Amino acid sequence: LALGEIEPWTFRVICLGTGAAGLFAIAAIGGQRLAAPRRDWPMLVLLSFLNITCWHLFSAYGISLMAAGKATILAYTMPIWAVLFAWPILGERITLPRVAGLALGMAAMAVLIGDEWSRVRAAPAGALWTAAAAVFWGLGTAVLKSRKWGMSAVVLTGWQMVIGGIPVLAGFALIGHPPDFTRLSATAWIATLYSATVPMVFCHYAWTRLVGLVPAGVAAISTLMIPVVGVLSSAPLVGEPIGARELLALALVVSALVVVLLIPHL
Repeated sequence: LALGEIEPWTFRVICLGTGAAGLFAIAAIGGQRLAAPRRDWPMLVLLSFLNITCWHLFSAYGISLMAAGKATILAYTMPIWAVLFAWPILGERITLPRVAGLALGMAAMAVLIGDEWSRVRAAPAGALWTAAAAVFWGLGTAVLKSRKWGMSAVVLTGWQMVIGGIPVLAGFALIGHPPDFTRLSATAWIATLYSATVPMVFCHYAWTRLVGLVPAGVAAISTLMIPVVGVLSSAPLVGEPIGARELLALALVVSALVVVLLIPHL
């Protein structure tokens, strides 16, 4: 909804700037130390590039070039890459429940995208941008889990947005084309404000916290619920239809989450 009227560079600068400001404000109110420890800086720069710069730019371009619901599906092939990267980087075993969960989750992705492969092939740039975002986010997930950070999750998330946002800001300055904000529709304003607050502040913090609590592969597989939410919400918001295909995908994703999150503990 937002990218229909705002190009990706402008949209991401707004989101990252608002998200970083909101996170640091929360940390300051809570009396947390805002400085990042010197020992964390090299890995923090790498993490920010993977999780913020690559993810936000590539996914924004992907969404701007193809249907939102289908772009969401491709972006959330991320668990495959996270599980694969977690093996050599973190030493996390590729267990049978995780393999089964991935298989169920990817089956859901295949069901959702269905006969849309012809459209994906017709607009390969959008699919390639979105797939690249998934790969970099998967690698970033393993990097995030690979060390014990010397700062809270909210401060860590805020610094990722600041550092990862620098290349985005540079790109915006060089090739961005800000819209005439006085001509934006109410829909575009609401969509942009929502994207710059709830996902950027709460959801990014929640993700950083989750990866710190559970194995990277489990955290990644839990994100399989997101494309289902994306497809279901695309119906009322942008008119993309919901039918038996979407309900079957939802059932497969829920099954994947049960297999990964519950069966190992039974």
